[in-house]
Amino acid sequence: ARTWNTLTEEFIENVFSIHKPSMFIFDGAFPYRGMLNSIRNQKNMKKFWLRRGTFKKGVSNMPIDSINHFDYIIRPKDSVEIDYDNEEDFNPDLITCDPILLLNKEELEIKSDVLAKLAIPENSIVVYVQLGAGNINDIDSEMNMTLDALSKYEDIYVVLGESMIGSRLNISGERIRIIRDYPNSRFFDSFDFGIMAAGYNSYHEAIQFSLPTIFYPNLNTGRDDQFARAKVSEEIGAMVVLRKRTKKNITAAIEKLYNNSVRKRMKDKCAQLHKENGADQIAKFIVKEIKNF
Repeated sequence: ARTWNTLTEEFIENVFSIHKPSMFIFDGAFPYRGMLNSIRNQKNMKKFWLRRGTFKKGVSNMPIDSINHFDYIIRPKDSVEIDYDNEEDFNPDLITCDPILLLNKEELEIKSDVLAKLAIPENSIVVYVQLGAGNINDIDSEMNMTLDALSKYEDIYVVLGESMIGSRLNISGERIRIIRDYPNSRFFDSFDFGIMAAGYNSYHEAIQFSLPTIFYPNLNTGRDDQFARAKVSEEIGAMVVLRKRTKKNITAAIEKLYNNSVRKRMKDKCAQLHKENGADQIAKFIVKEIKNF
């Protein structure tokens, strides 16, 4: 870590020296020491920290020695009400916005084009499965139980989202397609329902693009409270959340979402949670700051 931070500090300082940027924006859960050292003495540069996610209760989520290196903290909202009290006592100004998404609805790909590209018959039920990179917890058993339950339906085709930062999936089947791409959310209009972990991006993309989803919240993350995030949507009937993943629970959840009328009701409930894209809100703020700087 010490070597990496030293190299990072030197690299970023060279970028600052050559390009002299007026703004620096860090999007991440925890600031790296090498990065902090490089921005510390940049007096003519506005520094932003974008902190996404709902943090677990009892977990120390505020690196006190790091926070005052920044001029602004950007805190996108989550499904759970976020307590900002402990973030208002520090020097940076706090900015809030709606959940940030990379894409807007009109940027999603057309279903017929996606199905043709993946060689999936148009009358199929297409299920998207993405259970994470596998770097935090073991997804193998959950993946096997999920694929086994889905295989019982002859008209279901499975699209597996292979993580860009994880190992290659050693899975094959006549009705299984694997995509290693980014962002997979641009295909969400082409899927009938999804089965995913409840990370910040996956959750809010599924909500905003009205993709009925069975969420497997990762309970082993150190900081991010995926269960609390997903539970909000289940309580209004927009999603299904499986805290305990057993063969029986997974099979029952898939049977539920196989029903088209259930999926339609879930889509309607998702619409109640739609919000403006926070990316547009923050972009406008940053552009305004640049003009005033």
